[in-house]
Amino acid sequence: MQPIMNPKYPGLSVRVADEGFAPYIWGSDFSFEVAAYGAAEIGKPVEQWRVTPITPYRKCYGIDPEEFSSFRDAADSAVFMAYLDDEPVGHLVVSTNWNGFAHIDELAVHAPARRHGVAKALLDVAQFWSRKKKLPGIMLETQNNNLGACRLYERCGFVIGGIDHLRYRGIDPNTAEVALFWYRLFDNPLENPLSSTTSPRLVP
Repeated sequence: MQPIMNPKYPGLSVRVADEGFAPYIWGSDFSFEVAAYGAAEIGKPVEQWRVTPITPYRKCYGIDPEEFSSFRDAADSAVFMAYLDDEPVGHLVVSTNWNGFAHIDELAVHAPARRHGVAKALLDVAQFWSRKKKLPGIMLETQNNNLGACRLYERCGFVIGGIDHLRYRGIDPNTAEVALFWYRLFDNPLENPLSSTTSPRLVP
């Protein structure tokens, strides 16, 4: 697959992950600040959720570059890296789920590179990959304490298909963290795989 460029951010590109994936992971900061929990409701926009502010804290997912090594160069999965001016700043892991949807197993952006369209570009690549495989849509999971991600997914056409209040109780019985399952359904996966005005474009 050729590199994909985003016309809105000329220095931003997405490529298939290479041997630089592990060094990029170890050298990046994927943490984010949690300042509130949202009470998600199916069918209700994120901005209308009841929000409970909390004392802010920093959350960081431990990302192991070897965890998805088998996803590279596979028939039903792929790993992509995003670059800003040739510096790796984000990545996406996508696979075909048992239910026929594309599943975003991981999406992360290096903290200093956020708000440059990186996550949106990676989601566009996930859509491109999914439509090429003629899948009916994309699914992913995030949590009610990552409201920035929830707003992004909503802007990108995802809707909540399920809410799981118990998923993280085995880790912490008192947690307020709730799993939110988002879906992007394609009306017709065979038509208009990408819009040239809003999505990345393939370059030679």
